[in-house]
Amino acid sequence: MSISNEEYGYMTKRASPKSPVLLDSFKAFIVGGIICAIAEGLNQWLLFYGLGEKPSRTIAMIVIIVITALLTAIGIFDNIAKHAGAGTMVPISGFANSMVSPALEFKAEGHILGTAAQMFSIAGPVVVFGCSAATIYGLIIYFFGLY
Repeated sequence: MSISNEEYGYMTKRASPKSPVLLDSFKAFIVGGIICAIAEGLNQWLLFYGLGEKPSRTIAMIVIIVITALLTAIGIFDNIAKHAGAGTMVPISGFANSMVSPALEFKAEGHILGTAAQMFSIAGPVVVFGCSAATIYGLIIYFFGLY
């Protein structure tokens, strides 16, 4: 028995529960805002105590990365993400989660072929694209004398 793509799409749509888009958007907005507010609060606190602008920003990002990695490792971040959705994918926390999750999932396969190899399964393409884009951008700036 075979069904057409249209029939399959119709069956899937009927069987799928309706998503509360407004509620999900609100949760994402609130959680993403809280993550950003924590980072900005830490940044302002470090600035208040005399740390320079660049070091305070760097430390704030590192703290968000470490907190996200720890919450992912103990299973809390996934529960938050279940309710907040895209709100937890604020770039820095989402990247940290995408590095730690596969590493934990494949740790039984060993340190090299499990944890280390799988750590970049999701984040690897982002790193490669980011480095490639930065190189192209840098070359354009250099050759056109825009620096």
